[in-house]
Amino acid sequence: MADFPILVTGGAGFIGSNLVDTLLARGYSVRVLDNLSTGKRENLPADGRVELIVGDVADAECVRQAVSGCRAVVHLAAVASVQASVDDPFGTHQSNLIGTLNLCEAMREAGVRRVLFASSAAVYGNNGEGQAIDEDTPKAPLTPYAADKLASEHYLDFYRRQHGLEPVIFRFFNIFGPRQDPSSPYSGVISIFTERAQKGLPITVFGDGEQTRDFVYVGDLVDVLVQALESPVVEEGAVNVGLNRATTLNQLLEAIGEVLGGLPAVGYQAPRAGDIRHSRANNARLLQRYRLPEPPTDMRDGLARLLGL
Repeated sequence: MADFPILVTGGAGFIGSNLVDTLLARGYSVRVLDNLSTGKRENLPADGRVELIVGDVADAECVRQAVSGCRAVVHLAAVASVQASVDDPFGTHQSNLIGTLNLCEAMREAGVRRVLFASSAAVYGNNGEGQAIDEDTPKAPLTPYAADKLASEHYLDFYRRQHGLEPVIFRFFNIFGPRQDPSSPYSGVISIFTERAQKGLPITVFGDGEQTRDFVYVGDLVDVLVQALESPVVEEGAVNVGLNRATTLNQLLEAIGEVLGGLPAVGYQAPRAGDIRHSRANNARLLQRYRLPEPPTDMRDGLARLLGL
């Protein structure tokens, strides 16, 4: 297996580095392409089977070099922030759509077929609010981030039909777990809340806290990604990655307080532009195609692992 690595773009980041650990444990070698804008070298193990290329998916030549000789690709690299895309649509477009197109072209040229793509529940916008969102829910991107993710899906489908790529498109809902970077202003709400709670610093909630999200522990997601890499067959159609569970931010704060034994002061401010009110996945297709841990990792167990408790 080690002769032909798996390429993980964004592999030094939160989800990518957790995936790298699991791939190594399963006997694969791994090539990581990461510009280290949010990823960290220290997230990657000191293992001879890991090759790190410091570069950007927006650089077509760099992507060609990274894809060459690989058996498959997991494309996680992105500016994974709604707010960043609102602030800088052009800059995020280079990473989030041009990067995907560069990858598709490099795979076509190199004859690499299997690619897993991290899309997002953001493609649905506010459609399906108050009910479980299935993959056929109308798409209504509210931000450049969401528009780039949806456009990437269309490009991947084109390369499937025209050039025989085998894309597996996953629409991530809210993934959480160890190595989320709370220092980033664009980090996930769980890592920001937990860091501030651990330090006893006030917590700010944008909105009334009754907005809901469908949280999935990163280890459960990684299990699904490995199954998709190893599956002999690729079925068409994007797949929601969620648990069909709606958790309010206020409930999340309550769970953090239970794990830590208390919370600092919590304040509320106006909602941010582009934020979605309610988000919950209909995950019937996910459960049909892949195995989730039974039961999936509980919120409190996942928080304890994130906090190292």
